[in-house]
Amino acid sequence: MLVTHSHTYKRHRPEQTLLYQLVERHYPEFQKQLSQKGKSLPLHVVKEFEEFLRCGRLEHGFLRVVCDDCKHEKLLAFSCKRRGFCPSCGARRMAESAKLLVEDVLHGYPVRQWVLSLPIPLRLLLA
Repeated sequence: MLVTHSHTYKRHRPEQTLLYQLVERHYPEFQKQLSQKGKSLPLHVVKEFEEFLRCGRLEHGFLRVVCDDCKHEKLLAFSCKRRGFCPSCGARRMAESAKLLVEDVLHGYPVRQWVLSLPIPLRLLLA
């Protein structure tokens, strides 16, 4: 039986993007220079960069996915699931949030744009 799929998964290769190459090349030196000056990045920024450099890389963990019909296998690299710096995960989170708002919060009200504004102390906690 011939099975056709409307969507074929293709692994993104973050290591081939310019952003990834720039961060991989310059981030360690940047951290070193800050350290020599007695300074450091906030922990949430360090975590964002480190998770970004691991995102989508098979050597940092993956899941083997097998099609029930044809038994074809794919390797699915783990993602960072961060929303601050990683373009791939940030876009996915943005799409998920938009879908949630449209389907569960706004319920079809004619809204073209919405803005979420939080008090500054909360913004710092949620950064």
